Amino acid sequence: MVNLINNLFGIKYPIVQAGMVWCSGWELASAVSEAGGLGLIGAGSMYPEVLRSHIRKCRAATSNSFGVNIPLSCPDIKELMTVIVKENVKIVFTSAGNPMLWTDFLKDHGICVAHVVSNTTFARKAEDAGVHAIVAEGFEAGGHNGREETATMCLVPMVCKSVSVPVLAAGGIGCGRGMLAAMALGAEGVQIGSRFAASLESSAHAAFKRAIVNAAEGDTKLSMKKLMPVRLLRNSFFEKVQLLEGNGASREELINLLGKSRAKKGMFEGDLEGGELEIGQVSAAIDSIKPAAAILEEIYRDFLEVKKDISKLDF
Repeated sequence: MVNLINNLFGIKYPIVQAGMVWCSGWELASAVSEAGGLGLIGAGSMYPEVLRSHIRKCRAATSNSFGVNIPLSCPDIKELMTVIVKENVKIVFTSAGNPMLWTDFLKDHGICVAHVVSNTTFARKAEDAGVHAIVAEGFEAGGHNGREETATMCLVPMVCKSVSVPVLAAGGIGCGRGMLAAMALGAEGVQIGSRFAASLESSAHAAFKRAIVNAAEGDTKLSMKKLMPVRLLRNSFFEKVQLLEGNGASREELINLLGKSRAKKGMFEGDLEGGELEIGQVSAAIDSIKPAAAILEEIYRDFLEVKKDISKLDF
């Protein structure tokens, strides 16, 4: 059986490494791509010239397909898109914005476009915009998330039913068993973030990686809904957010608390108390820091083993 995602992106395994701010630079993206998945450079935390450098280094490190993830809310979106086109990037994942604004531009330059959504309305709008694939991301995911709080188990089959383009499942997936469940729900592949954030090649600070490994159930929560909902690991900054929100804080008060470079401070610089630590619920199941290739191979091997075991069930 032909896998549509493998064919679309020219990859061996239908596994995409999410483009995570401060975690997914060229080293992680190239390692995942070299191992047979699709690595994504996370442009959300990069200036245009920094992105250019990462693209060139990634291309030098792997001859396989790789892409760039770019939040459409980036203030320098035009400059970032110019870099993507000039550097001849062939795959772009967009998120956090209206796909109508940039999909035609990217497609006109021969670029394959996928868009991340959190509900069926956005999925249909993305398909109408002409994207080649859709990522249905449940609220278990780390980072910025949907206000509806629709879980992956509910979201993926609804999105698959709503659109005709291939769908990738995301949110709460970090192992082969989760990948198989996503495929059973109708997805053609998976996008995985948190598990790769805790890889050797991740550009996240070592202290943040250790915090991911040490996370337990209930240690993350969706916060800051008055701004842009984001799932955070509990720390001193998170507690301040909770206190403000509990007291009915305004949008302006939350913006003042967030300040500038809060995510960089936590995830990239390793300030585990004052920084913003974006990670998914699946962090509770992560117990080691491994090379990205080993993570990808383990996920796919477990996927095949569980698939084989399920086929033996006699109902």
